[in-house]
Amino acid sequence: MGTFAITGSASGIGAATRARVEAAGHTVIGVDLRNAEIDADLGTPEGRQAAVDGVLERCGGTLDGLVTAAGVGPPFPAVPMASINYFGSVALLEGLHGALVASGDAQVVVVGSNSSSTQPNLHMDLVEAFLDGDEAKARQLAETYQDAYAPSKLALARWARRLAPTAEWAGAGVRMNVIAPGATLTPLLQAGLDDETFGPLIKGFTVPTGGFGSPDQIAAGIEFLLLSDARRFLCGTVLYIDGGTDALFRADAVPVPWVL
Repeated sequence: MGTFAITGSASGIGAATRARVEAAGHTVIGVDLRNAEIDADLGTPEGRQAAVDGVLERCGGTLDGLVTAAGVGPPFPAVPMASINYFGSVALLEGLHGALVASGDAQVVVVGSNSSSTQPNLHMDLVEAFLDGDEAKARQLAETYQDAYAPSKLALARWARRLAPTAEWAGAGVRMNVIAPGATLTPLLQAGLDDETFGPLIKGFTVPTGGFGSPDQIAAGIEFLLLSDARRFLCGTVLYIDGGTDALFRADAVPVPWVL
């Protein structure tokens, strides 16, 4: 049995994933603001370092898997959202890389969002600021645009896709993939539904299968990427679990043929 770290483990998708991983007989090191093995604020450099240090201490330097489920969305303020969603996730991915390599057979699931491809007209300068690792600029742009959720999730997916097939990750025995949930009925989504501004927008978003997803449905997808027999041949995959929304809006966008 292995040892897995899950950020955002105390609620929503993270908690549902934790339940599935533990039910499979594995040990989970949870990271969250509270009610976890490691209480840490991933919106700050100090909190990120405390989370990394805490996981490394508890896993003894060897980690079999990591799920970055911690994140916030509207109506949470855009500036701290930028820090938590992107920089909080990347800090854990980079800080725990050595422990994942030490496993020799590790899986990473980065929790993205279908908003990265279904929300139109994203601010690409903000996406680039994330990918450049420029937190100060990203926070400034997030304040200017009052928008950070979809750009942070797009940047996370691109970060993971760029690194997943490299010698440092796949070549070192670490498979990294992305899950892209659609609207999922978590406390985070409920806060958005209750908001006067964001509620109508969320309710009006088209889901071909009808209704919202559940945290356990998304966790089942994470479990597939993390623990299934297919996991060793999954690398750089973006798995949409969104009721068909991305396919409805962008049927011909995936796959795109490679033209030399």
